[in-house]
Amino acid sequence: MTRMGARLAALGLTLLLAILPATQALAGKAPEPGTQALARQAPEPGKKTVRLGVTQAVDSMNPFLAVRIISSSIHRWMYGFLTVPDPKTLQPSPDLAESWETSDDKLTWTFKIRANAKWSDGKPVTAQDAAWTFNTVMTVDAAKQANGPAVENFESVTATDDRTLVIKTRKPQASMLENPIPIVPKHVWEAVGDIGKFENDTSPAVGAGPFIVAEYKKDTYVKLKANPGYWRGAPKIDELHVLFYENPEAANAGLKKGEIDLIGRLAAPQFEALAGDPNIVQWNTQGRRAVYLQLNHGAQTIDNKPVGDGHPALKDPKVRQAIHYAIDKKALADQVQSGLAVPADGSIVPPMYQEFFWKAEGDDLVTHDIAKANEILDEAGYKKGADGVRTMPDGKRKLEMRFSIHTDTPVEDKIAQFLTGWFKEIGIPLSTRKLDSNKFTEETGFTGLFDIAISGWSVNPDPEEVLATHLCSRRPTASGEGGGTESFYCDPEYEKLYQEQLSELDRPKRAEIIKLMQKRLYTDAPVIAVYYPNNLEGYRKDRITSITPIPEDKGILYGGSGYWPFYSLDAVAAPADSAGGGSGTGLAVGVVVAVVLVGAAGFLLVRRRRSVADERE
Repeated sequence: MTRMGARLAALGLTLLLAILPATQALAGKAPEPGTQALARQAPEPGKKTVRLGVTQAVDSMNPFLAVRIISSSIHRWMYGFLTVPDPKTLQPSPDLAESWETSDDKLTWTFKIRANAKWSDGKPVTAQDAAWTFNTVMTVDAAKQANGPAVENFESVTATDDRTLVIKTRKPQASMLENPIPIVPKHVWEAVGDIGKFENDTSPAVGAGPFIVAEYKKDTYVKLKANPGYWRGAPKIDELHVLFYENPEAANAGLKKGEIDLIGRLAAPQFEALAGDPNIVQWNTQGRRAVYLQLNHGAQTIDNKPVGDGHPALKDPKVRQAIHYAIDKKALADQVQSGLAVPADGSIVPPMYQEFFWKAEGDDLVTHDIAKANEILDEAGYKKGADGVRTMPDGKRKLEMRFSIHTDTPVEDKIAQFLTGWFKEIGIPLSTRKLDSNKFTEETGFTGLFDIAISGWSVNPDPEEVLATHLCSRRPTASGEGGGTESFYCDPEYEKLYQEQLSELDRPKRAEIIKLMQKRLYTDAPVIAVYYPNNLEGYRKDRITSITPIPEDKGILYGGSGYWPFYSLDAVAAPADSAGGGSGTGLAVGVVVAVVLVGAAGFLLVRRRRSVADERE
């Protein structure tokens, strides 16, 4: 540090020590992080404001890049799609496209864009917007990151007039009506330049969904306001605030204290901690998510160039199979999730979707069997040394591996403890690495700098999207663009099955092919599903008066496969005497602390709020 820097730091610290008593006296408490300070602000009198607490930060406000569940949820609220899941049946229903038809050969789809849809800046939504969006994903590598496979079978996309969108495919595409790509306004996005570097973080953002992003502060909060021009009609609430918390315990405390009104995607300990509060409804239903391990079986770029430093033993399917046998999935579901999860006797599609769910049975079923795991490794030539640690067949390297988890994630810590014990019994020492979500995503999806990692994906009613994360085409380019891979998997048999299901329009036959894809993932084990967590949520019934889950029969609130819960929810309006107090005090404290931090540059560090789970969609 320079002498001037040291002086500034000392001055900053002195100012901080001098000012803190005054600010504490003013606020009645010590200053809080931005999220909690915002949460304590009183809602605007007469307005219906709902505050959602989350423990996962937005990875990007750019829908071409975002893969996390919080980002996908926000994009559902702010943008429109061609179709959306029906809240009752989860089948495709009209959104920006009010109708559609296909050619006899099923290769040409013609969508009619509704005439009454407008962007939040007042301009009409047109077929040109949709064509520009899809063509961008088709032609720009960086834009493929979130949903690239959804357009891989597209031959061309054109707008023949303002209301007519024509998509031609190379082969029939069974999932056409469940396209997951948000439609963005061409007149805004065509001027942004490099899609891969565009943050889309200025407010208000132009969208055509039920809400408009009015304010965004990275890693802290997102404020959304009801879109009065939404084609379906404005939502029942006036504002929706998404508040980011450091960890689940802090979010839980915020719900109990009334700082937030709803919290979803809870782990079992946090869900159980809500019991007994008369103002809180505990919501426990089937989940749409699988939790699994990623095994670095030889990470490569899309042009088959090796990247990363994964342990070479993981290239051997025998080693991956032995690791699978070492895992006691029932113990993880019972002891890590308190029984509020289903052990994964299948692959990455959860049993919530019975039509597509594949369950291993008979000789396919892998059970917890340490003796079997050791036998497999013995026969494959991985011998144990005097220290009990196995080595490669050539004897040059020990089977010592890293396990990557997320920072500040107690549940993942517990998983690591169990795996460490079981893997030790089969001669594979496991060391835990804790990474923030940005670093985690970079290493497991682009650079390949890992051995085994925890992960999870939220599955849509049509599972094609999550299955596509294991395609060869999802691997990153040599320059690190595109991607979206979940395992760096590239398997000819899996690719063949994917193409078959893509063009199979007989739904039961297609479901059988999708089950074969899951079986291939299960037996080859580039990923190993460990359990399917229940959907665990909580909300304050003294604030939220009604909310419709998706699907409506025992479905999901936050993180569901459509925007319906937040479009339909209603809340108590803030009373006329709610102004003052919290809002002014919180802002005053925030301003003082901000000034001090600037004065103490180079000395005081602001720790970024990190995501506790890299939940993807």
